[in-house]
Amino acid sequence: MDLILVALAAILMLIGILGSFLPMLPGIPVSWGGLLLLHLTSVIPVNYTFLGFTLVITIIIFALQYAIPALGTKYLGGSKQGMFGATIGLFAGIFIPIPFAILIAPFIGAYLGEILNKADSRTALRAASGSFVGLLASTFMEFVVTSIFLLLFIYKLWEFKEVLF
Repeated sequence: MDLILVALAAILMLIGILGSFLPMLPGIPVSWGGLLLLHLTSVIPVNYTFLGFTLVITIIIFALQYAIPALGTKYLGGSKQGMFGATIGLFAGIFIPIPFAILIAPFIGAYLGEILNKADSRTALRAASGSFVGLLASTFMEFVVTSIFLLLFIYKLWEFKEVLF
């Protein structure tokens, strides 16, 4: 049973890394689920401090992932309407079955939000660029955290390899 849990945990860890690039998959929560499954084996003791700390990081990064594109819009001169448009675009991009929709939709949303706010095209384009840069930053941040979770997973496996295998 422990090997099945470890295999499922490993699959979740890999899906989590993919989820940092694919918006349909919540990468960080899935990776944390892999860490949780690993600690649910009878061999690896449950470390509540470790799981609690990684859960807090998961929640913070997951929330920031949706806030950063809107903050990028605001940082580059966007208005509240541009931030709102970027957020709507981000959520819409998740459900649009077009390749790279998750990258394009927040950009378009921020641009339209600024145009509706009566901004000129140049200001709207600058704010939309902030949304795009914010999205790239949040994707990179999620990839880094899921990679660290994978390294922690491998470390725990290595630490208990004699008992597990």
